[in-house]
Amino acid sequence: MTGAVAGVDVRERSRIEIVPRRGLPLVAAALIFVVVAIATNSLWMLMFSHVVGGAMWTALDLFLGLILGPILGRLSPPARAEFTARLMPKMVLIMPTVVAMNLAAGFQMALRLGFLRTASPNHAWLIASMIVVGVMAVIALGILEPANIAVLVEMNKPNPVPEKIGALMKRFIATAGVTGVMQIATLIIMTRVASR
Repeated sequence: MTGAVAGVDVRERSRIEIVPRRGLPLVAAALIFVVVAIATNSLWMLMFSHVVGGAMWTALDLFLGLILGPILGRLSPPARAEFTARLMPKMVLIMPTVVAMNLAAGFQMALRLGFLRTASPNHAWLIASMIVVGVMAVIALGILEPANIAVLVEMNKPNPVPEKIGALMKRFIATAGVTGVMQIATLIIMTRVASR
């Protein structure tokens, strides 16, 4: 069927806004908060940014990969296309924001608390955390976000290819599942650091 995405006639729906402009002020506020936290070296602001960013990143990865992925696989093609059109633009804003909040505030906090000094009892744990989180950040920003944007661009085409969208969505969900499992390692490391 010409003009159909997974059984949905694209003429029946409006174009997808790839970057939801209404969400940009929230992203700006979150990033400004992180910048102020770093500039003032406020422990509470840094902790807030790091914990909120990390909690949201962890929750999203676990939810997308381990819960939503299997559900999406069982939806009818029209329902999957409609859900994708509503979820993916929000993820374009959310994922880079929570990753930036977590990494920037976490690094500054580790500097402030002296955890990066080799004499710190938490030094080895922090290095392990940086390796795990660095790999997750590369996956989130280098694989998940491009797949997300490619899905939205394809869905906006006059004649989108459902197979291409399906393959990109499978990559997105599978990769979110991998990072979700990696998040468990991060939780173990961070709770170990916090308990020392």
